[in-house]
Amino acid sequence: MSLADSNVETGGAPPAAQLAGQPQPAAPAERGARKAAMPFIMVAVLIDMISIGLMLPVLPHIVGQFTHSNDEQTLAFLAVTLTFGIANFVSSPILGALSDRFGRRPVLLLGFAGLALSFFVTAAATALWMLVAVRMFSGAMQSNLSIANAYVADITAAQDRARRFGQLGAMFGIGFILGPVIGGLLGDLDVRLPFIVAGAMALLNWCYGFFVLPESLPKERRRLFDWRRANPVAALRGLAALKGVGALVWVIGLASLAQFMLHTSWVLYTKFKFGWGPGQVGWSLFAVGLVSAFSQGVLLRPLLRRFSPQQLAINGLLVGAATYLGFGLATQGWMLYAAIALGLLGGVAQAAMQSIISNAADPTRQGQTMGAVSSLSSLMAVFAPVFALELLRWVSRRPAGDWLIGLPFFTCAALQVTAAVIAWRFFRHKEVRAQPA
Repeated sequence: MSLADSNVETGGAPPAAQLAGQPQPAAPAERGARKAAMPFIMVAVLIDMISIGLMLPVLPHIVGQFTHSNDEQTLAFLAVTLTFGIANFVSSPILGALSDRFGRRPVLLLGFAGLALSFFVTAAATALWMLVAVRMFSGAMQSNLSIANAYVADITAAQDRARRFGQLGAMFGIGFILGPVIGGLLGDLDVRLPFIVAGAMALLNWCYGFFVLPESLPKERRRLFDWRRANPVAALRGLAALKGVGALVWVIGLASLAQFMLHTSWVLYTKFKFGWGPGQVGWSLFAVGLVSAFSQGVLLRPLLRRFSPQQLAINGLLVGAATYLGFGLATQGWMLYAAIALGLLGGVAQAAMQSIISNAADPTRQGQTMGAVSSLSSLMAVFAPVFALELLRWVSRRPAGDWLIGLPFFTCAALQVTAAVIAWRFFRHKEVRAQPA
């Protein structure tokens, strides 16, 4: 590893002697910090994803306690998810910019604390308005994954970011292996129990962050907070203006919209079509997490030796489209697992896109850039429930097993194909312009 790579790994600026062309060996403490930084953030993301995964199989069922029909349950769940998306869209670039000013660690601690409080309040909710209010609070306080991505960008050389984002994605997948299945099993006992356990996990993560997690952003690389750059509209404009990004904003938006449509409709879709409960949903999400973890944690590295991030992004989007189509066409529950297995190669697209965006950003703006990406995803999270749950509501009265109940997933497949075409045209145009006259 070169001295320049070492400096990027530690997230610090090179000493004066190195700048003068006189390389000096790193101190033992520095070497230890360099090795520990990536495992630390991976553990934090793992705990965070387990706590979030615990709630996924049961939140729609808690909403159902305050409704009396499939139609009412779908509309109420729309209100709950919509408020979270709106709050997260507004707050994500603000939290990202704050992390550029004060460091990643304090913003992560704020997110862990907000997450814990939201879980405990959800477990104690006695009315639908309480669920709506607490999801709004949770959305405003939480931007953990985007800050974690900025943390990784702080400590990683540009050429290694795709692999490192894949490792972080693997932790995301492992969290979704453990969280949903535990949440589903606990939800079969009591639909509120997973939220109590999730709150305890979030508190554990706060303690881990407070006592163990090191800061990744040195003071000399921090920048002043500016409200003009931190608002979501300015953040999205800045993201689109990054050299080498351009139309990829549309790719991220369409892929995120498809992903959030899947998230918001999965539990109700499997209930309406196959009669699944929390336990069966938990096991299906276990399979999703297993495939995601293997795809990004094991498969991505050898693929990067043979293919560029651009190639992986395009092919991953197309495989994702086939996976969504499989979900919608499934006539038996076991067929969903076959479609999940088909998505093995689709998981690499996200890490590839994140590395392309991160490499286009200035090192002092990784938090703002990742916050803008998160804000774009949050904006799609605002639209996703409206599209997915309205489509699902239209077909909710159809008999169980009817293929038309898969309408939200057919829409997701179309979005993924559109994103792949835009990405292909963008990368092809860049190659043409890069060729000498």
